[in-house]
Amino acid sequence: MIAPLLPYVIKGVIWYQGESNVGRAEQYQTLFPAQIQNWRSKWNQGDFPFLFVQLPDFGDIKDQPSESGWAMLREAQVMSLSVPNTGMAVTIDVGEWNDIHPINKKDVGKRLALIAENKVYGDKTVIDSGPVFRAMKIKGNKAILSFDNTGSGLMAKEGESLKHFAIAGADKKFVWAEAEIKGRKVVVWNEQISLPVAVRYAWADAPQGINFYNKEGLPARPFRTDN
Repeated sequence: MIAPLLPYVIKGVIWYQGESNVGRAEQYQTLFPAQIQNWRSKWNQGDFPFLFVQLPDFGDIKDQPSESGWAMLREAQVMSLSVPNTGMAVTIDVGEWNDIHPINKKDVGKRLALIAENKVYGDKTVIDSGPVFRAMKIKGNKAILSFDNTGSGLMAKEGESLKHFAIAGADKKFVWAEAEIKGRKVVVWNEQISLPVAVRYAWADAPQGINFYNKEGLPARPFRTDN
């Protein structure tokens, strides 16, 4: 379907796909970067911008932390950012658990536009991403998380406590955690775990009520500190 377009000039790509690859996230780690490189090779116009959308929330809602094929695929999409001149819009807060094609296209478009302004057109004053996990330190029974892309500050939307953080000790059995913003860091804990080793955020097919953002209104990227 793309081959007939190859004789035409291309400015860049916006790509939104991955649902059919859920369950094959490890393959996607190779497949998607290969696609990007293939298209660039076929067009022979250099490393033109390739912006893509991370999968939104979709599927059954779980009341306890669990493994997630959709979360694994989102993680594979993050890995594709290692390909030069790419960008990814996070949409974990605009999907619908029962509709694989969510109706909120406007916020998806806005977030892609911010990435284009920053990365394609070079306006570095534009904040184009929500918080991105950088590092974790353990202090007593608490995990202290640092983030990039904090913009003008971190916030819990509508003043609520942060949701969808899970924490585990050495047994790697994840339980829901308390999570509190402290400046530009987030402190995560559960009183039942005396020595945490790993934290996950929004690690689910369809996390509902996402409320962790920067003050520019962009949602934090889902992540896990374990592998």
